[in-house]
Amino acid sequence: MRLYLPKPNRTFGAADAMGLIGLVGFLVARFVPIALIIPFWGCMFRKVTGIPCPGCGLTRVADRFAHFNVLGALKANPLGTFAAAFFAVMMVWSFLHLAFKVPIVELVLDDDEWRKARWATLFLFVANYAWVVFAYTQLNFR
Repeated sequence: MRLYLPKPNRTFGAADAMGLIGLVGFLVARFVPIALIIPFWGCMFRKVTGIPCPGCGLTRVADRFAHFNVLGALKANPLGTFAAAFFAVMMVWSFLHLAFKVPIVELVLDDDEWRKARWATLFLFVANYAWVVFAYTQLNFR
């Protein structure tokens, strides 16, 4: 694993785009009650099968995280909460990058490290889905 620190710049890149997407998403989650506005909003998979899909709870995560209820977001979907936290960090870092030329650190992985990262991602996805199924069927989290 290698960290690469480029020269200070204000070049808009992928990290800045993720920060912008995070900003728009958090503003919508904070100020627009989508689940109340759209009448058909909800997990159709769960409505049909009674089992939550892997993405169940992501709307609640966005809403709760945007209202600073991190514990409630973790209960809804742990991996989604970490994604929301990642987007929040990217918003701050993007602002610092574009306003003050703070460089964005790039992480470079070799093939073996990428393989381990893919397996770790798969494990986290399966563990998160197990939690979502358990929480929504046994603990009745809503």
